[in-house]
Amino acid sequence: RYHPEKATQAACRYLKNALAKYGNWESVAASYNAGMARISKELDAQKSKSAYDLYLNDETSRYIFRLIAMKLIMENPKAYGYRISSDQLYTPVRTKTVEVNGPVEDWAAWAKSHGISYLTLRDFNPWIRAKSLPNKTGKTYRVEIPLADDMLRSTSKTHVYNPAWVVD
Repeated sequence: RYHPEKATQAACRYLKNALAKYGNWESVAASYNAGMARISKELDAQKSKSAYDLYLNDETSRYIFRLIAMKLIMENPKAYGYRISSDQLYTPVRTKTVEVNGPVEDWAAWAKSHGISYLTLRDFNPWIRAKSLPNKTGKTYRVEIPLADDMLRSTSKTHVYNPAWVVD
């Protein structure tokens, strides 16, 4: 939960396993919201092969359609009234990885020694949950440090992933 990259990898594994189990994306989406056990139970109990045909709680039923709506908007935002210029897009921040395999007595001091604030350190590494890291076992941790050029919008590079997203 606190490590975006690991959480994304876990979510992708979940979606892949759910697709192998159900064979359709609507049931995958419903299971991501309500859990595989719940959706499998409801598919069996309601004699259905797709979550589209299930009577579910409102949150899970809406979840499927919200994902479909977001997919359609992302494919063609202009068709749905979104007019965005490239300078309004989120600008990704590149990072460098620093490996830490010993204790860190004070993350704030560690951050300053790497040219960033404690706030920035925590923003880019939400898995850091305390002001120190005992690390008695010598485990290796990967700490992301943002590149200075990307921290200011004026010096960062904007990359438009999908030209259909902008009106430039």
